[in-house]
Amino acid sequence: MALTKLLVANRGEIAIRIMRAAADLGISTVAVYPQDDAESLHAYKADETVVLPGSGARAYLDIQQVVDAAKETGCDAVHPGYGFLAENAEFARALDKAGIAFVGPTAATLDLFGDKIRARELATEHDVPVLPGTTASVTANEAREFFESLDPGDAMILKAVAGGGGRGTRAVLNLDDFDETFEQCSGEALASFGNGDLYVEQFLPRARHIEVQVLGDGSGEIVHLWERECSIQRRFQKIV
Repeated sequence: MALTKLLVANRGEIAIRIMRAAADLGISTVAVYPQDDAESLHAYKADETVVLPGSGARAYLDIQQVVDAAKETGCDAVHPGYGFLAENAEFARALDKAGIAFVGPTAATLDLFGDKIRARELATEHDVPVLPGTTASVTANEAREFFESLDPGDAMILKAVAGGGGRGTRAVLNLDDFDETFEQCSGEALASFGNGDLYVEQFLPRARHIEVQVLGDGSGEIVHLWERECSIQRRFQKIV
């Protein structure tokens, strides 16, 4: 499928990089932003713009209004960047229903890997080792109980069930201020991904973070980009 017009459902530097790549390929672009983000640079880099109702991150997380913006401007594809709706299966399904291509994984894949608990279950089914952790989202009391079940000196990490990029993630080394940490973690996950559910795992403070990125073009052609060292991070965000 040859793309001719692309809506970029993100903001800032993420959106700008996508727009540059699209321009190199001769694809026109549409930027979206709420009124309180009107001065963001990405709003000036696209061929067209659409103002989203609402404000802040919530405007970018509103599936229906992003899909409506793509339809109104005649886009045949939407690129979510990362964060916001990038890992939202309902967004992918809504675009498919509207006849608009989603530049990303299928809804079925997002359903699976966008839910870290289900992804852990799949890994276990295929004998991939995983850290000790919960098999469902937890309340603050359940997370506290998991911490107390660990050996002395061990720690745990709170993780958002949905999304990625380190948002909604906090290491818990002791139970001082735990309730506040849990609320902050859940609130950040809700604001970033529209889902505030958390689960917990044992925390390994000296683990290496290695990733392998996989790309597919939707026709069955799939490549990987070898391994990537992601251990050097600032606030859980990869630097190298």
